[in-house]
Amino acid sequence: MILSRGGFRQTLFAAIALFACVASAPARPTGSALVDPIEVSSRPIAEFRIGRTDRQLGSLEFVGGLEMTSKSRVFGALSAFRFLKAGSDFIGVADTGYWFFGTVARDADRRPVGIQNFHMQQMVDQSGQPIDEKWEVDAEGLAVKDGLATVGFERNHRVAQFRIDPQNMKAPDRQLDFLVPARELRQNRGFETVTHANLNGQHQGGLVVVSEKSLDRAGNIYAAIIEGPHKGVFTVKRNGDFDITDGAFLPNGDLLLLERSFTMAGGLKMRLRRIYGESVEKGAVADGPVLLDADMGYQIDNMEGLDVWTRDDGAVMVSLISDDNHSILQRNLYLEFILHQD
Repeated sequence: MILSRGGFRQTLFAAIALFACVASAPARPTGSALVDPIEVSSRPIAEFRIGRTDRQLGSLEFVGGLEMTSKSRVFGALSAFRFLKAGSDFIGVADTGYWFFGTVARDADRRPVGIQNFHMQQMVDQSGQPIDEKWEVDAEGLAVKDGLATVGFERNHRVAQFRIDPQNMKAPDRQLDFLVPARELRQNRGFETVTHANLNGQHQGGLVVVSEKSLDRAGNIYAAIIEGPHKGVFTVKRNGDFDITDGAFLPNGDLLLLERSFTMAGGLKMRLRRIYGESVEKGAVADGPVLLDADMGYQIDNMEGLDVWTRDDGAVMVSLISDDNHSILQRNLYLEFILHQD
């Protein structure tokens, strides 16, 4: 069906209105701990701005993307991911309590063309039994290093560390002290960002966590350096009506944050903001400039996951995924950009 510009916007806003109702309580499929490989169909996205072929958006250059679908009832709700092999093999968590693994397939020009080897596995307790209670496994943030996956959970707020085994993920080995007072964490606004700082930077590869929208009295967003030589709580300045959904450190030491906004007046938006690395320290209010601001005139959805990686030609890459909340009115997207740094 072809819609006029006005009809298109009305349809989008109707979808957004329903999104607002379901985003806070996504469906939770149940199943066994081990799930068979899942076939994922992908439709390439060649234009980031709808109806425009230009790829340059300030310091970001759109490379390509995918709209992903599957007949599997457990596919979706993808909330965070990290590459295990730059631009190729990945691990992720869904906020329905699943791990997911797969590979981004590429064409001769390095653009993403599909998802291969995809499978999902339900999170388990210490006895190896699948966990069906949503509040226990609302996984939102993910970091990987040295064969370990560190996951941020909200509702039952915690940061837990797991050994990575794509064929048999087990219960966590340990829980980490997230330093932010638990009373300051809002139920559905916990740690959406879990990321390792640069190995050669001031935090020497330590773990940094940032909440989605747990605010201090000044209206800034709680965050913390929870591992490394300079541990402590800091905040990120809240800029407008945007909440933080993920983040990763750039090669230059700055922290790139993915942010999302939904209002009835402004609709659904996403934003990328570069936080100055030197402001990520105990007691500071971290801040920095916006690199990209996109609304529903662009190929976006409920953007929740981000990773930064370096391509084989040295290009600094930014990859994003969206969480469809298992709603027929939302999409699972994968988007990819080159970040041109000064």
